Order: sequence, then structure tokens, then C-alpha cells
Amino acid sequence: MFIGHFALGFAAKRAAPQMSLATLFGAAQLADILWPVLVATGVEHVRIDSGNTAFTPLDFVSYPYSHSLAMLVLWAAVLGLGYRYVSGRSGRAMGVLAVLVLSHWILDWISHRPDMPLYPGGPRFGLGLWNSIPATIVVELAMLTIGLWFYLRSTCARDAIGRWSLNLMVVVLLLVYLLNTAGRPPSSVTAIWVAGVVGTPLLLAWSWWTDRHRQAR
Repeated sequence: MFIGHFALGFAAKRAAPQMSLATLFGAAQLADILWPVLVATGVEHVRIDSGNTAFTPLDFVSYPYSHSLAMLVLWAAVLGLGYRYVSGRSGRAMGVLAVLVLSHWILDWISHRPDMPLYPGGPRFGLGLWNSIPATIVVELAMLTIGLWFYLRSTCARDAIGRWSLNLMVVVLLLVYLLNTAGRPPSSVTAIWVAGVVGTPLLLAWSWWTDRHRQAR
């Protein structure tokens, strides 16, 4: 799942209005932030296999440290404690971050074929939503619509940047989603992890800047 993770980040602004959208996105996407780094270093493995599912040509051979449920519990605790140390906030904020981190496994369990590990070396699960392109698109676009509704109900633009930057960011997310859905398979595994290592920080920086130009309602 791609847009679905960002949808939950948008929606979580309602529960944690003091937190930057970049922090919320980062929590929801933490597994996918770790994954390209671990692939680049050879710790985890993916291969390009056209037809692996209808929606994606990627075969996630091994990703126990970034995507297993047990490790995401650990990463959720690390992120929550780190946020508490840096911001001085605890309680609800830590809970929101933990839920977002763990939501990644749940959404991927729904969308992936049975390749989502329970723990490193453990059994794998997946409901296979990706076997249907129309169903995947309907689910993710519905999630994005609901997530944006919550975000827009929770914030308003301080200025033109806060309004138009958000609109443009949503358009870019949709374009990337369309290209991933209808475009050609990646040229190589290197291209996959380079796109993740470069693209995700840029998107997080953009979401931080956009959110800075909006305020809680």
C-alpha cells in the first residue's frame, strides 16, 4: 500500500494537532523508510518479478527487520521514546506515533500476498488486495479522501503557501501512485532503493514546510 499510509498520516493530525505532518507521515511510513536502506546494505532483499501480483511487480523476498510485526513494535517504542526525549511530550502523542507505526503492518497485511512476517524467521501473512488493481485503487483513494477530510477539518491555511502547497503535494502523491500502478516495472533493484532513499526525505521535508503554513482550527 502506498497512498493508504499517507492517508493515515493526514487523518492522525486530528488526534495530534501539535505534531508536524512530517512526523505523522514519518511514523506511518517508518517501515518504508528503513526498508530501502536495508535493501541497499544487503540486509533485506527484493526482486523484480512481473506478475508477482496484479498491482506490483515486486517480490519482497525478505524484510524481517523493517516489516515484521514484532520489529515494528520495537520501532514504535524507539520512535515514541525518541519523540518524548526531543519534544518533552508523552502520553497521547506517543500513542499516536505507535499506532501509526503499527498501522503499516496492518495495511500491508491487507494489500500484500502472504509475505508479511510476524517476526524475523516467523510465518508470513497477507490477504492479497494487490491481486485486484480496481479494488486496490478504490480502497486507497477512499482512504486518501477520508484522511484529507480529517486533515482539512483539523487545520486551515495561514497563507497561500499553506493552501496551494497542500494541493500540489496531493497531486504529486496521486501522480506517483498512478505511475507506480500503470508504469513500467523498475529498471533494477538499485533504482528501487535509490528512489526510496532520495524521495521519502524530500516528501517529508515538503510535508513539514506545508504544515508550517497551516494552523489548527
